[in-house]
This record gives sequence, structure tokens and C-alpha cells, in this order.
Amino acid sequence: MSTFEFIPNTPEDQRKMLAEIGLNDIEQLFADIPPEVLRKFKPLGLAPLSEPEVKQLLTALAQAEPYVSFLGGGIYDHYIPSIIPHLIARGEFLTCYTPYQAELSQGTLTWMFEFQTMVCELTAMEVANSSMYDGGSALAEAMLMAKNVTGKTRFLVAQSLNPHYRACLETYAWGAGLEIQDVPFTEDGRLDRTALQTENLAGLIVQNPNFFGVIEDLSGLKDLIKDAFLIVSVNPISLGILAPPGVCGADIVVGEGQPLGIPQSFGGPLLGLFATRMSYVRKMPGRMAGRTVDADGKTGYVMALQTREQHIRREKATSNICTNQALMALCATIYLATLGRRGLRKLAELNLQKAHYLAEKIAKLPGFALRFSGPFFNEFVVQTRKKPARVLKALRDEGFLGGLDLAPYELLDGNNLLIAVTEKRTREEMDRFVTRLRLDRTPSPARGWRR
Repeated sequence: MSTFEFIPNTPEDQRKMLAEIGLNDIEQLFADIPPEVLRKFKPLGLAPLSEPEVKQLLTALAQAEPYVSFLGGGIYDHYIPSIIPHLIARGEFLTCYTPYQAELSQGTLTWMFEFQTMVCELTAMEVANSSMYDGGSALAEAMLMAKNVTGKTRFLVAQSLNPHYRACLETYAWGAGLEIQDVPFTEDGRLDRTALQTENLAGLIVQNPNFFGVIEDLSGLKDLIKDAFLIVSVNPISLGILAPPGVCGADIVVGEGQPLGIPQSFGGPLLGLFATRMSYVRKMPGRMAGRTVDADGKTGYVMALQTREQHIRREKATSNICTNQALMALCATIYLATLGRRGLRKLAELNLQKAHYLAEKIAKLPGFALRFSGPFFNEFVVQTRKKPARVLKALRDEGFLGGLDLAPYELLDGNNLLIAVTEKRTREEMDRFVTRLRLDRTPSPARGWRR
């Protein structure tokens, strides 16, 4: 194997390597990628810098005055207890890869088992795997699993699902020959049950709280779709106060684990949660740690039920997932163990209360109104008279990351901002945020506005 793969390459090096595989230029390496996909990737616009210059730049950015973040949409600015970065930096955790030899990996297998147990307790499901890549891929794998169990290919997907998750579903569905149909939402932001077409259905996919932060009513959904799978994507923090999906008859529960002690880090690495019922365990993707006893009756932990994965069953596999986000799952395990049941409930209550405090303040401002009437957790959509881009620019100038402009997602008419509030936001920060919105006198056409 050429060492050129591991060191910086000169133009001559590149030409030699390309010639070896019969190509003329680097662009030909990406010829199989559709042009419309490539156009989505734009250069970052960073000038070439030396290592000292990069270090100087990043140090200055790290020391700069931080923004007060109200960004959400799937990744959130939660407080991370100091015990987490301390423990995951220990060599035995930071450097371990995968526990192929159980006798040498009892520590890793132990916390993996604990992680699975905590996910089951959170979701009220019977079995969980030891994590997946992120919330989006976990949801897509749930769709594939439902197809493998039911033998059907048609899925109903709530339009209030996170659009990034929806894109992931479409990619998987395209490769597996599955059909996805949207289910609209009502004026309160919840799933429109009257639009459910349940004939020959493999599964219904819904998010709770949904992309708009609205809390869905999961009760009775399983009865409506009968033998089809009810697949629910959750925010794990919300489960501190909301009834877990397992209580409502969910067949698969997935979620993004980033709120559980994992930094935002510009969007990754993330953590996929995945739980299901014991009757489907052999169809569940990913790996699972199990607890047993040895010949002397001592408790021990092993890897169990990996036979669904491509590195074991090859072309007969029901999933291509053959690893897990171990270090991120460890973060979540430490986080949940640190908070405990009461701590998680208190955390969820803080998120709920602070979000409602800010929402009530903003709704009283001229030119602003809450978009949905349904109950919400720690996110809410605000309809604005001004273009969200203008509002967000003014807020950035004052040190706020003011939320997410929903225009690019084409889910709602008009000007809409998705605003998230976590336990980190103080009353003083929220009051300053509202004051800045009140003082914004930028003229804007009011056509089409109604409060």
C-alpha cells in the first residue's frame, strides 16, 4: 500500500496515483455523485494557513465573547457536567475501539450494558442496542427494520419530522425500494390523524416533540395503524416529564442522544438511540452487550446478537451498521447516571418552563406571534412580520444566535423562526433577547401578516 495515502501529496504524486487507476483528474473520482448533490457543497472560503497561524486563529476564536444561543432543530446548547470530559479523556475509554475480546473489555462492555438499560428505562421499551451513528440514521434503520419484519414497503411520515431526518429516510428508501408518503399537520402543529391511510402499511414515523417543538399525542396511534409499526423519534430530555413512547404502544423508539452530555461541536459526532421490543430483537440493527455468568458463577459481560450485521452475515445481513458511537454513548451513560431520575425530571422541567417564559414574552411584542397552538417542550415557532434573515442578523450583531430560519425547509408559509431554550438560558439573557426584538425598527412590508 502506498504511503501517499497518509502524507500530504504534491501535484506530481496526485497525477501518479490517478494514472495508476486510469483517471486524468480528481473530479473523475466523484463522477458517480449526481451534480445536484455536489452543488450543495460549497468551499469554506478559508485561505491556506500554516499550523501556527491556524492555532493562533482558533485560539482567538475560542477566547472570543460567546454567543447566547437559541438555536435548536436537533442539536442543543445544554450544560455538560465537568465529570463527563474528565472521565472520557481517560486512556482506557478514549483509546478503546471495540470489545472483540470480552475478557479484556469488561469495563467497556459493562457501561455499554448500562447504557442499553438506561435507554430502555427512558423509552419504556424492552431492549436497546449500544448506540448508532446519529438520530437520523437510527430512524432510517428503524424504517428498514419495519420493512424486514412486516414485508411491506409503504411508510407514512409526519411532515413535522425534522427535515434532515426526512432526507436520511429518503436516501435509505431510494436504495431499498420503499415508498414514503407525507402526513400533514394541523393548525396546532400536531399530526393530522384524519389523513392516515393505513391500508397495506409498513409503518408510521412520527417525532415527539416534533421539529416545531410541539408535543404530539401518541395515545391511540398504534390502534389506528394496527399491525403496522409505530416508530417514534424522541428528544431524550423530554422523557424526563413526557410519557415514554413504549407506554403508548410504540414498536421502535429512536432519538438523537446529543442532548445527553455531548457538545454541539459544529454538528458532530452525534449519538443514535435505538430501542424496540424483545420479539424483534433479532431484526434490530447494531450491536448489543449482554450480561451473563462465567463457570465460577461470577457476573461477566459479552457482545451478543451481532448476527444482523454485514461484517458477520455479509449479504444476508438486515443492517449495514457494524459499529457504534461508543465514546458518545459513554458520555450519555455518565450524564444520565450523574443526573439520575429526579435530576432528569428537573432538567426537563427547566427546559419547559424557560421556553414558555420566553414564548410568552415574544408573543406580546408587536409583529410577533406563536405559529402553533399546540403544547410545546423547549422549542417553539414564532411568526414574524420581518424576514427572519434580517431579524437573525440584527440579533447576531448583539451577541445572540436567535434561532433557525424555517424558510429553506419549505414547511410553513410566511416568515417563521424556530427558537430553542435550554436550562442554560438565564432570565437576564431571555429578557435582553426580547428587548432586542422590541427595539428592532427595521422597516418591513406587512403584506400577508396576521397576528
